[in-house]
Amino acid sequence: MAKYKKFLGLGIAGNFALHLEQAGEAEDFKHIMTADEAAPKGMFPFFLPKVQNPVSEVALHAKKILNTYPIGAEFIRLPKEGGKVQAEAEVAIIFDLKYTAGLLSQITPTYFGAYNDYSIRGSGAQKISDKKNWGEDCKGFSNHIFKIDKFKPGGIMDNFRLCSFLRRDGKLHAYGEDVELTGYSYFHEKLTDWIFNQITTQENFGPLEPLNEYIEACDHPAEAIISIGATRYTEYGENTFLQAGDESIVIVYDARKFTYQDVLESAQTSHYDYANMSVLAQKIV
Repeated sequence: MAKYKKFLGLGIAGNFALHLEQAGEAEDFKHIMTADEAAPKGMFPFFLPKVQNPVSEVALHAKKILNTYPIGAEFIRLPKEGGKVQAEAEVAIIFDLKYTAGLLSQITPTYFGAYNDYSIRGSGAQKISDKKNWGEDCKGFSNHIFKIDKFKPGGIMDNFRLCSFLRRDGKLHAYGEDVELTGYSYFHEKLTDWIFNQITTQENFGPLEPLNEYIEACDHPAEAIISIGATRYTEYGENTFLQAGDESIVIVYDARKFTYQDVLESAQTSHYDYANMSVLAQKIV
């Protein structure tokens, strides 16, 4: 996972219907105006590559913890200071970033895979990012990812679904709903356009942060991992927080090859078809 240490890490809030309500976070965005009711609420940083200009005013907006590399693939460390942590199953997309005269001018999706945007629950956080990075090994990204042919209708991602599980005391529970990737509120070119606009225009307001300023302070990273939004929980997932000894599992799978029952059986036995599944299985410590 060290290969992503130079990548910008961003996430999207509110890109799947009802997730924010289930997570108890809808109130955080009550003052955020969006283009339409279905639009995501904003973006947040979860990792900023080493800030190249730490004395600049723009670098001062970001909390230092965001410079701590958080991504792993095998286990997740719960916060030392305690707090309720919930898994957030989603898809992450790797984007190439291009700049013109120091300004972001193009973003191109290249790969996608299973991602877990573990989040601290509770009130009092000033920014979304306050709940997202509490140190090393607090995020998850699969070692098994797929190349994107085209991020348009008819592309490879249209064939994939996402589901998640929690194994506790030897018993497997469905943690997130089984959903198609095209079920995201914003997807394909609509999502790419929204991401570009959000990065270049988002201001330091409410729970949001000035992403374009962060990019400048990080000396314009060439690539980014962007998690495109957590999906809905099952009743079990909505009411269950993580504890040491659990195993959290996110699976993005080709629905042409497998049914949900097939995937469930794979998770029960921990035997996966990595050629057709992006699997993220992490022990909680």
